[in-house]
Amino acid sequence: MNYHKKSDDTSRPRKPQIDGEVHANGGSKPTTSEEAQLLAFTTDVRHFSLIRTLHMADFITLLNGLCGLMSIFSSLRYCLGDPNDYFNLWLAIAFTPFGLFFDFMDGKVARLRKKSSLMGQELDSLADLISFGVAPSCCAFSIGFRTALDNAVLVYFGLCGLSRLARFNVTVANLPKDKSGKSKYFEGTPIPTTLSLVFLMAYWVQRKWILDDIPYGVVGNGTWYEFHPVVGLFFISGCAMISKSLHIPKI
Repeated sequence: MNYHKKSDDTSRPRKPQIDGEVHANGGSKPTTSEEAQLLAFTTDVRHFSLIRTLHMADFITLLNGLCGLMSIFSSLRYCLGDPNDYFNLWLAIAFTPFGLFFDFMDGKVARLRKKSSLMGQELDSLADLISFGVAPSCCAFSIGFRTALDNAVLVYFGLCGLSRLARFNVTVANLPKDKSGKSKYFEGTPIPTTLSLVFLMAYWVQRKWILDDIPYGVVGNGTWYEFHPVVGLFFISGCAMISKSLHIPKI
């Protein structure tokens, strides 16, 4: 039984190829189980029917999204509080690796139980966007990337993550596969690689290199084009995510 990961990067199976037929071009026809799930989504009118359709792996995926949201809220609390109190800032940073843990575990559980759902496939990508796209951007804003151009770069970074996940969901069926049916590589860097930026920001927080002391300072202080040069790391990360020529082998 083969599983293909829907979200781009850790371990969520895309769907079991048990009832479906694989086309020569790498796509597959809807399986009987998929049709049954779709019918359940559209015809079940019971209370909490959405909750009833979720599998255990889906609830683990939701924990990934929860970690991302808690990171965002912690960043906001830091911005509203004492800038010398780093407690909420550390919380914002700490929640993102837990998101990666749950992103990894949902696939493990799905494979162990040999169950996955259509809803879970979509939840995986959306949770990744929150935890590895929006949450790191909010962390960056909270530590001092707050000028107009800084914000433009952070928005670009987040939208690149969104576009990267959408492209993966659309093209994964047509990517070259190995014997087990898994894609041989990712197009562009997987979105969880943005945790490298979170770890870098954690180092800056530990050294108290934030707000007015961000490394390499600010260019154009007091002008309309004021920005922090180091925000370019987010621009580079965004470009790497949406690159088509950059192929990252799957391990």
